[in-house]
Amino acid sequence: MTAQDLPLKGIRVIDYSHFLAGPFMGRCLAAMGADVIKVERPKAGDAGRAHGYFKDGQSGYFLQQNMGKQGLCIDLRDKRGLDMMMKLVDTADVFIENYRPGALERLGLGYKELSARNPGLIYCSVSAYGHTGPYADRPGFGLIAEAMSGALAQLGSPGEAPPLLRMPLADMYTGIHGVAAINAALVGRASSGRGQHIDLALYDCMVSMHDYAVQRYFLSGGTDLPRQTGSGQPDSTVYGVFPAKDGNLVIAAQVDDAWRRLASLIGGDTLASDERFTTPAARNAHYAEAMEIVRTWTLSQPSRDACLAALEAAGVPSAPVQTIEEVVKDPQIRARGMLVEQEHPVLGKVTLPNLPFRFSDCDATVRTPAPLLGQDNRRIARSLGLSAELVEAMVRDGVLYNEVAVQE
Repeated sequence: MTAQDLPLKGIRVIDYSHFLAGPFMGRCLAAMGADVIKVERPKAGDAGRAHGYFKDGQSGYFLQQNMGKQGLCIDLRDKRGLDMMMKLVDTADVFIENYRPGALERLGLGYKELSARNPGLIYCSVSAYGHTGPYADRPGFGLIAEAMSGALAQLGSPGEAPPLLRMPLADMYTGIHGVAAINAALVGRASSGRGQHIDLALYDCMVSMHDYAVQRYFLSGGTDLPRQTGSGQPDSTVYGVFPAKDGNLVIAAQVDDAWRRLASLIGGDTLASDERFTTPAARNAHYAEAMEIVRTWTLSQPSRDACLAALEAAGVPSAPVQTIEEVVKDPQIRARGMLVEQEHPVLGKVTLPNLPFRFSDCDATVRTPAPLLGQDNRRIARSLGLSAELVEAMVRDGVLYNEVAVQE
């Protein structure tokens, strides 16, 4: 297979979304070979363009989530712009949006309206709470869903305000769910001939991620609730973060074999046979003692790397708590191609995180950067059959808008 044979070759996606969950979804589909058209509003475009980190007026945030897409900046309040958008919808397989429920219906761009024009259209909506339920009209971002879901309540040390996750878990998790759902809907359309509406909520996705807390609540009759436990996991001893003299590391020795290897390393046969720690239940019952024994050992070693070398030699799963500088220099990340270099028309060479998709017969690495605002206006308009005169009039009147850096 070549780059032209990516799995979604021939699928056209309209990405009419902003910030993160929707744009990330579109980025993933573009990497899989879809023809993704990023639709933005004059003159600011996607709100993500105003979100740092900035260099020479360009947002790294926007660059990362919109690579591999074409750029169309169009005023949908003008009839000519809306007519062009409808022509574009007629050619599309997928439509992505992440506005508050009801917002696009007022523009005539809701699922009911667009599916009437294009019955095969797969329409994916992302919102904070979904299109049904008592909270449907509430605004929200990823942080709201993370707080509502119970995830934040489990983070941090007892009695302290929980820390922020510092990675957009709700948005990214919802985005990748959208990728899965869209691909499933495309498969279903192959037999039914019909598209459908996918209604994704950030809140739903965060609640679905609970691997333990919800089942624990119900199975205990509502009496057993997860609690803040700081840098450890009292229900899974030893499993947590430990300090060294020059940094931190994690140790995952919660299963019996790993614990015995760890105990033999730091305390010899005496610790390995200590009945307080020989079973998972016993270790959990003596959580504080086990953690203190391990913590004392890690702090007694010359360095974090010395801890890790000893743990690796003993076969105990462990890893450093790496800084971002360590991550981008990590030979494993380099070997896996998890950093991608692109040539940007304003910034020159840029390096951004790659996606983790690895196909045996094709390369899903996106080499084309995110579009400048309105970069592909004329080409897209001409491809839809608009006359040169109409296109130029729309450009002149600001219905089609592009930033100054776009080469006409």
